[in-house]
Amino acid sequence: MIYHVCQQGGCDCNDGSEQHPFATINHAAQLALPGDTVLVHSGVYRECVQPRWGGRSNTNRITYKAAPNAKVVIKGSEVVTGWQEANLEGASVPVFKVVLDNKVFGNYNPYKTILSGDWLMDPWPHCLHTGDVYFDGKSLYEATSLDELKNPKERLTGPCSDWCGPSEIIPHSERTVYQWFAEVDDKAGTTTIYAYFGDYTVHELPAHTIEINVRECCFAPNQVNTNYITVSGFEMCHAATQWAPPTGVQRGMIDTYWSKGWLIEYCDLHDVKTSAISLGKEISTGDNEAIRFKRKPGYQKQLEDVFKGIKRGWSMELVGSHEIHHCVFHDCGQNGVVGHMGCIHSNIHHNHFYNVAMKHEYFGHEIAGIKLHAAIDTQIHHNEFHDCTLGIWLDWEAQGTRVSHNVFYENYRDLMIEVTHGPCLVDNNIFASEYNFDNVAQGTALINNLFAGTTRHLAVLNRSTPYHLPHSTDVAGYALVYSGDDRVYGNYYLGGVAGRNELSQCGTAFYDGHCASYEEYHEKALATGRDDVEAFEQIKDPVYINYNVYLKDAPAFAREETKVLSSHNPSLKVYRDVHGLQVEMEVTAEMLSITFPALDTAALGETRLSEEAYENPDGTPLIIDTDLKDQPRDVKACHVGPLEGLTVGHNKVKIWN
Repeated sequence: MIYHVCQQGGCDCNDGSEQHPFATINHAAQLALPGDTVLVHSGVYRECVQPRWGGRSNTNRITYKAAPNAKVVIKGSEVVTGWQEANLEGASVPVFKVVLDNKVFGNYNPYKTILSGDWLMDPWPHCLHTGDVYFDGKSLYEATSLDELKNPKERLTGPCSDWCGPSEIIPHSERTVYQWFAEVDDKAGTTTIYAYFGDYTVHELPAHTIEINVRECCFAPNQVNTNYITVSGFEMCHAATQWAPPTGVQRGMIDTYWSKGWLIEYCDLHDVKTSAISLGKEISTGDNEAIRFKRKPGYQKQLEDVFKGIKRGWSMELVGSHEIHHCVFHDCGQNGVVGHMGCIHSNIHHNHFYNVAMKHEYFGHEIAGIKLHAAIDTQIHHNEFHDCTLGIWLDWEAQGTRVSHNVFYENYRDLMIEVTHGPCLVDNNIFASEYNFDNVAQGTALINNLFAGTTRHLAVLNRSTPYHLPHSTDVAGYALVYSGDDRVYGNYYLGGVAGRNELSQCGTAFYDGHCASYEEYHEKALATGRDDVEAFEQIKDPVYINYNVYLKDAPAFAREETKVLSSHNPSLKVYRDVHGLQVEMEVTAEMLSITFPALDTAALGETRLSEEAYENPDGTPLIIDTDLKDQPRDVKACHVGPLEGLTVGHNKVKIWN
C-alpha cells in the first residue's frame, strides 16, 4: 500500500491515494503497516511524525520517503508574526516582542523547559531553555535576562571548556549576537518572547521569516520497539530537543527510541537544539538521576543503567542494527548522532558532518558529531567531519567498533575514545586537524592512518567500565583503563604542532615505558609473585608499534624497530572545492620506503582484558586490504598511510565528490 501526502489539495479526511492525498505525514503514520510506503510530496510540514507501527523485518519495512524530485521539509517550528516594539526602558537596541497563547505548545513548552541533564556543565548558574528563535533560518542566542537583551555587547560565542576541564579553553571569537528572551505566565496562559533581530524597524520585519520551535522532535514514535522504519530524502530542522547524556532518555530530532533496524538515508538534518538523530536508550533504564538526586556520581548511575538495560532487553536481537548513510548534519547544538546502548551493531557511513556544536551557546561532556556509548560492533566509515568541536567520541564499551575510511579536518578535535578496553579498530583515516586524538582507552588498533596533529594518551584508574562477551551485550566483567594494549602500524605522524598541554603530543613517544610485547608484560606480571591488583597497576600494558613514518620531526616510540624519522614537511592540505574533497601533499621517496604485509585478525591478536579478536561484527576474520578510497592494497607489501598509489613529488588526490 502506498499512502500519498501532499499539502496542496491534501486532507486527512481523504483516502491517501495519489488523487486524494492526506495533508499530514503523521496521519499516514497512524495507518501505515509493514510493507507500506508513505510517499510525501513537496512542502513544509510543521508536525511531529509519530509512527504507530513498525515493520516486521529488514525486508518487510514501513517506508517514509520524499516523492521523486520533491523537496520535503519537516519542521519543529511555527512561523510567528505580529511582532511589536517592546519599548523597554534603557534599551540601546530595537527590541521586539510577541505574546503567544500557550496552547500553541501543547503539553511541551520549550520556553519553560530548562536545558538540563547529567554532564551539562555550562552555562551555570543561570540556565538556558530548549526553545529557540530563528530569523530567516538562522538560530539566535538566548539572553540570560531582559537587561542583557536590552544592551547586547560583544560577547564570547563559546565558553566551551575542553574535556579535561576549564583550564583548556577552545578558541572562540567575540561578536555581537542577535538574542531572544522568554517569559512564561502560567496564570495568564501566555508566553512572551522578546528578541533583538538587528537594526530592523517594525515595518521591515514582515519581509523576514521568524520562527520559534514548539515541538521536541520531528520524527519519533511514542513507544519502544517500533522496528524496521525507513526515513528517506527529507530535510528536518528546528526541533526543541533536550540535552542528551548517556544516563538520560536521549531524545533526538529523529528518534529511534529503543528500536531495531531503522534505515535513515539521504536526509539534510540541521538546526536542532541538541541532537539530530538518537540511537539512544529509553526512560526505564534511568533519566538523569545523577544530577537530579546527587546521591551517586554520574559514572555510577551510568554503570547501573547498563545493567538496567540488559534487564530491559538490551540485546542484538531486540535493539540496534540501524543504518545511517548519505545524510548531511550541520548546525546541530550537541550532536549529529547520539546514542547509548541503542546504537549496537549499527552502520554509519557516507555522511557529512559540519558546524556541529560550534554555536557554543552551552557546553557539556557529551558533544561531538557522533557521540556513542556502548557502540558494540558499530561501524563508522566513509564520513567527512569538519568545523566540529569534536568529530567522533566513542565512550564506554567501544568493543568491536571500527572507525574506518573517514576524513577529519578543521575540527577542534577529531577523535576521542574513552574508558573502553577494545578491540577498537581505527584504520585508513585522515586526521588533519591540529588536535587529532584523545586516547583515553586501551585495546585500540591504529592502522594506516595519517595523524597531522597531537594525541593525548591517558590512563583512567578511578572508573571501572564493562567489557562484554564477543559480539554480545552480555557483560563479561569490568575493569580500569590502564592504557596501552594498542597496535600502531603503518601510520604517518606529523610533528611541529604545539599541544595544549604536556599530555598532548605528536608522534608515539608517549608510549615509552610500555612493554613492547605481551611476553615481556607476562614476565613482569609473573615477577610480582603473589601480589594482585596493585601489581597490575604498576605494569604498563604492552604496545605493538612498527612500520610508522614520522615527519616534521615527530618523535617515535623508542623501541619501534622499523620506522622512518624525517624532518620533511609534506605540506598537507585537506579542503573541499567544487570538484569534491581534496588532499594535497608533497611525498618523498623515504615516505614510500616502508612496506609490510596487510594486517588481519590473526596478526592483530586479541586484547588483554576483553580477550576478543579484531574481527568483523559477525565474528569472521577481517583483513585491512583496501585504502581510504577503497583501492585494493598489495596484501604482501602495503604502503604506509591511508592512500595507496602516492608518487614522489606533489600529489593531489580527490577523496570523494
